[in-house]
Amino acid sequence: MADDRAKLLAEFIEPLRVRPGSRVKLARDFDPGYKASFLKKKDGAGLLEAGVAVLEEYQARLAAQDSWGVLVCLQALDAGGKDGTIRHVMSGVNPQGVRVSSFKVPSAEELNHDYLWRYARRLPGRGEIGIFNRSHYEEVLVVRVHPENLNRQRLPSVAKGRGVWARRYREINDWEHFLAGNGFRVVKIFLNLSKEEQRIRFLKRVDLPEKNWKFSANDARERKYWDDYQAAFSEMLSNTSTEWAPWYVIPADHKWFARTCVSAVLAHTLIDIGPRYPKVDAGKQKDLAETRALLEAEAPQCAAPDPFQAEIVTEAGQEEARKDSKQARKQRKRMKKAKAKLAKAKGSKA
Repeated sequence: MADDRAKLLAEFIEPLRVRPGSRVKLARDFDPGYKASFLKKKDGAGLLEAGVAVLEEYQARLAAQDSWGVLVCLQALDAGGKDGTIRHVMSGVNPQGVRVSSFKVPSAEELNHDYLWRYARRLPGRGEIGIFNRSHYEEVLVVRVHPENLNRQRLPSVAKGRGVWARRYREINDWEHFLAGNGFRVVKIFLNLSKEEQRIRFLKRVDLPEKNWKFSANDARERKYWDDYQAAFSEMLSNTSTEWAPWYVIPADHKWFARTCVSAVLAHTLIDIGPRYPKVDAGKQKDLAETRALLEAEAPQCAAPDPFQAEIVTEAGQEEARKDSKQARKQRKRMKKAKAKLAKAKGSKA
């Protein structure tokens, strides 16, 4: 079952994956308004719900196994839908196993360290899913579009010279390779929003009182750097999509489709990891059996010694009956086909 789901999810998200080593130009290679022709909005709600259910199931296994961790890097321009995506896609998971970190303007303490320091401090532990709402990729995006930010990082002149971006791409790739090799899967998602859709979403923040709090005049002013950001994103995708941590470019103009895609990427990642509930040893099995006996002995008169076990047995019997019924239908169908073929063969002989 898991293999079937993994295969279907892999086929669905493959067009969104940036092939490692490829040269990306956003405007040419990825359409922000794309939505799969076979998928309608009403179907998307069901798929999102199914994806959330898979995340809930596998997050519980991830936490119980306590061997793997997952880091989700979420990048987008302003109004790209990061917050809404996190809220909808992660709606069914246990909040104790998920930690969301947002990165604003670096503090004085953070500027006093290397540029990856503040991100390393927020990494998830084993059994956890960590979400970076904006991530270490800000260091090759905003900092590149606004070079004055590089000057604030107090770097020696040799570290700011020619080749600084190529070096940062290499350092980030090496850091993510290190994480992957130590059991932390890095999932990188870019919500690709068109300039026109961003304009419309900004206007909603201006026009609707309940959205006024989201509006920032600075966000709107950043639109004049649109082409610079598109070039920086294209370079980022080209240089940092790797076999161990590929990028997925999610069409973000249609929120329902973007959330469905993100859900599929995360579900596929967790199924691919394949976490399992730990099996207990013989000593623990003995403790469980003794505990069951003690608790069953305390059952009130006329009450089932173990109501939950009785419920499991009943459900198992019902499931078996359903399987038998399904098998019987298949057998009747095969018999009907066989009789039809036999009747046809007799008719041709006559």
